[in-house]
Amino acid sequence: VANASQSTVAQFPFPYQPYDIQEQFMQALYKTLDQGKVGIFESPTGTGKSLSLICGALSWLTDHEEKSRQKTAALLHEGEASLSTSTAPSSAPSSSAEPDWITDFVHKKAERDLVSKLKEEELKRKKRAERLEMIRNNVQLKYAMKRKSLLPHIHKCMQTEAQGDQEDEELIIAEYESDDESKTRSRFCGAEDDTDDELVEEHVNKIYYCSRTHSQLAQFVHEVQKSPFSKDISLVTLGSRQNLCINEEVRRLGSIQRINDCCMEMQKNKRGEKKPHHKEGAKRKRGPAKPVCPYNKASALQQMRDSVLGTVHDIEQMLKLGRETHSCPYYATRLAVPPAQLVVLPYQMLLHEATRRAAGVQLKGQVVIIDEAHNLSDTLSSIHSAELTGAQLCRAHSQLTQYADRYKSRLKAKNLMYIKQILFVIEGLVRVLGGECKVGQNPQSQTTQTGTELHSINNFLFKAQIDNINLFKVLQRYFEKSMISRKVSFTTVHDSSPPPAPLCTVSPADQQGSEAEKVLSASPMMQVEVFFMALTNSNTDGRVLAHRQGTLSESSVKFLLLNPAVHFAEVLKQCRAVIIAGGTMQPVSDFKQELLFSAGVGEERITEFSCGHVIPPENILPLVLCSGPSGQELDFTFQNRDSPRMMDETGRILSNICNVVPGGVVCFFPSYEYSRRIVSHWEASGALTRLANKKKIFQEPKKANQVEQVLSEFSRCIQRCAVDAGGLTGALLFSVVGGKMSEGINFSDDLGRCVVMVGMPYPNIKSPELQEKMSYLDKHLPHSGGRSPGQALIENLCMKAVNQSIGNDAIQFTIITDSIVGKIV
Repeated sequence: VANASQSTVAQFPFPYQPYDIQEQFMQALYKTLDQGKVGIFESPTGTGKSLSLICGALSWLTDHEEKSRQKTAALLHEGEASLSTSTAPSSAPSSSAEPDWITDFVHKKAERDLVSKLKEEELKRKKRAERLEMIRNNVQLKYAMKRKSLLPHIHKCMQTEAQGDQEDEELIIAEYESDDESKTRSRFCGAEDDTDDELVEEHVNKIYYCSRTHSQLAQFVHEVQKSPFSKDISLVTLGSRQNLCINEEVRRLGSIQRINDCCMEMQKNKRGEKKPHHKEGAKRKRGPAKPVCPYNKASALQQMRDSVLGTVHDIEQMLKLGRETHSCPYYATRLAVPPAQLVVLPYQMLLHEATRRAAGVQLKGQVVIIDEAHNLSDTLSSIHSAELTGAQLCRAHSQLTQYADRYKSRLKAKNLMYIKQILFVIEGLVRVLGGECKVGQNPQSQTTQTGTELHSINNFLFKAQIDNINLFKVLQRYFEKSMISRKVSFTTVHDSSPPPAPLCTVSPADQQGSEAEKVLSASPMMQVEVFFMALTNSNTDGRVLAHRQGTLSESSVKFLLLNPAVHFAEVLKQCRAVIIAGGTMQPVSDFKQELLFSAGVGEERITEFSCGHVIPPENILPLVLCSGPSGQELDFTFQNRDSPRMMDETGRILSNICNVVPGGVVCFFPSYEYSRRIVSHWEASGALTRLANKKKIFQEPKKANQVEQVLSEFSRCIQRCAVDAGGLTGALLFSVVGGKMSEGINFSDDLGRCVVMVGMPYPNIKSPELQEKMSYLDKHLPHSGGRSPGQALIENLCMKAVNQSIGNDAIQFTIITDSIVGKIV
């Protein structure tokens, strides 16, 4: 046993002596990757899951690369030996009709081709390794003039996202032939036809690691930096423009859609300045100078790309590097994807096919690790669902109509035909909401009957009277090839609704960023395109919810994905191996049934690993409170939780906890609304003042960019209280289950001496979306354990939310709940 343990430690480099469960974790992970299976790995918070994933997976990748090199060398040696050996003609009679010399010639040609291919691959591998070594040694790289593969690659990546110029020609849709598939070219970054094959960036064997939030990704990168692989691995972290943009004028726009639009408009302006005049001597009208991004320069992007590959950076470090090199981290990281060995990205980016392609992510034969995967099913359903408001529909219709009127004399007949079909579909969607696309009429002035209708996809198409339109042809071919959504969004339009501010202009109102402004700023035609894509799902896999709110502007149509496995199946099919990891994946049987079996994965391809916690039982004190100090029975059902007596009793319980627990206390409420109500009640009754006398009170912020500031102040307050034994004993943080502070944040040591869960976060069972999901599961999945799949869904949603919140590094936690649920817990 000792020898086996020593060999395990030697096989997996680790920054310290690993726990036994970490060794077992890495062994199971290595075996799963080597066999190309789908692994479900459970490892509670505090067991070193991230380091185990890093050291186990990168050990496998290193060994796999070495084995591939050895195999290539052996084949090359064997092939060269065979070619150098002259073989005499065979005296045995040939069963083939071809003469022996022809058979020998074909055989030798195949061997020569194989040897040539192996030599080429080995040469490329050596050049990649040498170049990476030069980068790491800070050697100034010399790029030959003929190295033109990277620069067109940079520009083409940018051009695919915004096809535009100052000239109107760039806004005109090219002649469209829907049936000529041979002329189809990818709208995403493709290689140039005349590039030097030797210098084209190829995707090496790599691991894609994804998690839910950027804070979780940052923690993972920090673990890589502490690991034994930090000096040898090429790592790149991907993110959105909102996270990676360093242009302060653009960042201040706030919403991700406005940031995207402004970035692409700047690219268009830059290319427009460089475009030559069509006729010599022709004078072009000079207008006001249009903004261009100073960080969008090929040479700087190239320099930053190399720096990212040479040293492991997290997002904050990349932002700093981008400012130092005057280079855009967003595009530099995308250029680093092909040669990187470890790509770290949010799993929303990996699970959505169009986003994958736009980011340059290729899954074929690669390894994917999905961490914090307990919400994987919900995430898949969310990112493949879509919603359109009446205001967005009317605005899209107005923009597209004006686009067609403006360029109708210059558009081909087939383009006009497809534009009319898109307008017809939009009009059908508006009719379902009880309105009409009227010229010059604001959708806010159109009244509709209130109510909610749920339809299958086919029934909805009939209801909207658009069942005669081929959405596959309109969407997948025309939208993608013509890029009409981008062109329309770049066209100057003036409709009846208030015009948005220029894309790259920041006003005080923009900085405040109300929800209404964010909806208005989002490109409506792009939202329409996403909704069209959703309607191409199978009729059984989704439902459409038509929600009328009294006015056309506030009404909406929403597509609900009921079968997330249909989109996860492509990831499982392409990848060599997929690792699904989390603190708890229970119940595993339900998870496998909904996401793996339904995606066509057989039981033989699935492996499971689960380990217990490393914290001794005596270090954890779980408590379930069914009544308070005054004897009041607790009942946090939706009907009773707003009772003043219930709120007062909860305040007394929390006050007693704060009296005896030192350091930090984190209190989770089931929703933002209930948190607001109960805190307001405590403020009026004086309970909040009593709490503040013992601990300084912090509340979860509404904006995500304020989370780090609140956490820093929370931490500093606790540290000060530990030194100065004044009236305060620490800090109290009010948070929300499923909110910004419920996942990816470790309240370690004094930061989380007690975690309090007020009530149980059961979802609203009367929600039409939830009822339809329950009905779908009951119909398509087998019943087990005396409960229906729909009932299991309700319990799983609740318990996942609880586990997610109290799974932080707390020494003790308390669940304040009612007696019935208390017994379940």
